[in-house]
Amino acid sequence: MKPLKIILVVAIIGLLISCAGDDYIPLEEPTAIDLQLETVLNTLAGGKGNSYFILPASDDFKAIPQDPLNPLTKEKVALGKLLLHDPATGGNPKDPDNAHLYSCASCHAAPSGFSSGKIQGIGEGGQGFGLFGEGRILNPQMNSELIDVQPLRSPNLLNLAYQDVMLWDGKFGSTGINIGTEAQWDNIPENKMGFEGVEVQAMQGLKTHRLKIDKNFADTYGYIPLFDQAFPDLPVEQRYTDKAAALAIAAFERTLLSNRAPWQNYLKGDKMAMSDTEKKGALLFFGAAKCYECHNGPALKDKKFHAWGMADINEGTEHVLIQEAMNMENTALGRGGFTKNAADNYKFKTPTLYNLADNTVYGHGGSFNSIREVIAYKNNGKPQKSVVPVHQLASQFGAILLSETQIDQLTAFISGALRDPDLQRYEPLGLNSGMCFPNNDTASRIDSGCDNG
Repeated sequence: MKPLKIILVVAIIGLLISCAGDDYIPLEEPTAIDLQLETVLNTLAGGKGNSYFILPASDDFKAIPQDPLNPLTKEKVALGKLLLHDPATGGNPKDPDNAHLYSCASCHAAPSGFSSGKIQGIGEGGQGFGLFGEGRILNPQMNSELIDVQPLRSPNLLNLAYQDVMLWDGKFGSTGINIGTEAQWDNIPENKMGFEGVEVQAMQGLKTHRLKIDKNFADTYGYIPLFDQAFPDLPVEQRYTDKAAALAIAAFERTLLSNRAPWQNYLKGDKMAMSDTEKKGALLFFGAAKCYECHNGPALKDKKFHAWGMADINEGTEHVLIQEAMNMENTALGRGGFTKNAADNYKFKTPTLYNLADNTVYGHGGSFNSIREVIAYKNNGKPQKSVVPVHQLASQFGAILLSETQIDQLTAFISGALRDPDLQRYEPLGLNSGMCFPNNDTASRIDSGCDNG
């Protein structure tokens, strides 16, 4: 073979090998529907194109929205990743027998899309896990009033870097939409410190969910070096504390991005990442179905609150635990229950739509069992809660009039194209404590295949 031909062959082989890498985008001519979708997205993005909807890489800290009071570092994120999953943090139980059996991930596990696999998440007082959290049950031996459950569905942790406030009513956070709500902060001291919602949620969560992280914890489980690396500028007396731990957890949570979903790959140029049905669903999402009016930007959610008349957690047919301390009447008011503004009544925070397919319950009260059911509900416009005033309901409710085929296409887009298939990358390979996660009770260890008794 002549030298020139050899060079050409080697070059072609090299090109083929390089194209097999993870960054390779298949070369395919855009179809008519691709061109139509490109035009629609560019218009909605104000001329910014697909980049407006693209989530950053999880280690691209400069591109990830963050609290100026809690800048992201790889050391802080690494520490938070362990703390969020480690049942060793469960050191402040109501029942001493439950010590070190639960963690943040009990209600926010990767297999269930970082939310609870059941209508009502269970921290302390839960047993088992199942495949994606659906198998967690109440401990029948524990006083039901002492079990750690909440009056709403556990919020999804994915893409929360793109919101200023946290919880369904948005009460956590001192910036963004919460400016002007200072009169309601008496029981939220972290809001008064100027932190954003993700950080406030982490701080409040450690208290509410009976977690304990202090110098003794850090020393016992070998976390001292990790705290030192994550917070080298903090005085030693402030370094091994629940506040520092919460900031690390919040930093990790901000990196939980669904950036490997087919939709994200499509936006980056892979026209084969979605099926034609999913593409048609995307056109509906950003067009006739008007989903984009509330679900926009990289995380597909605005920073607002809307009323859809969905039932609360205690109004369905499935049994949930309602405790005396729960103020269900106030909880039912959503945003209005926090702001005390009647105009906010029955409005709840817009959630991200990524990885909904990893779960089987939807809505702030878990009153739906499939993604299609939610879409059909919004399309039909018949509220589950008759007490919600018509003028409070979202303007899109019942005003879209999609066909059954269109509902199927929209369902395909949300359930398939918006599902990141590799959330396990956000789980630690192991914990400093050696415990099983997300829970460390006997039933959970069996369900999770954990051999560390």
